[in-house]
Amino acid sequence: MANKMTGISVSLPLEISSTDGPYRLNKNIGQVIKQNFKNLVLTSPGERIMIPEFGCGLRRFLFEGINGSTYDSIVTTINEQVQEYMPFISLDIIKLLNQNDIPTMRANEIRITIEYSVPGINLGDTLEITEEFTT
Repeated sequence: MANKMTGISVSLPLEISSTDGPYRLNKNIGQVIKQNFKNLVLTSPGERIMIPEFGCGLRRFLFEGINGSTYDSIVTTINEQVQEYMPFISLDIIKLLNQNDIPTMRANEIRITIEYSVPGINLGDTLEITEEFTT
């Protein structure tokens, strides 16, 4: 039986794949960068073993009122974390959206859209994360 693994890394969340082998794989560097960037944004400081400063902790902002100050805090945190852990990424546009911006979103949802580029490999992409909080 031939080895099906031809990817760079395991894709998260884990998903069984009949074409890649036991799990779905990231097949190019763009997919790996996007997955690592998403992990950086969603990881809370203290959650990563051996690197307690790692992570933006986006979820902690969900319980604050989304205003100019909160937006500035989120953008600052993302910029600082990218500079420290993924300095090869250039952040182009960061948008924070809620029900006021997109009426079809639920009142307890927030969406962050980050347009970024990796100049060293001529890559541009968008990371979009929608988070929901419950009371």
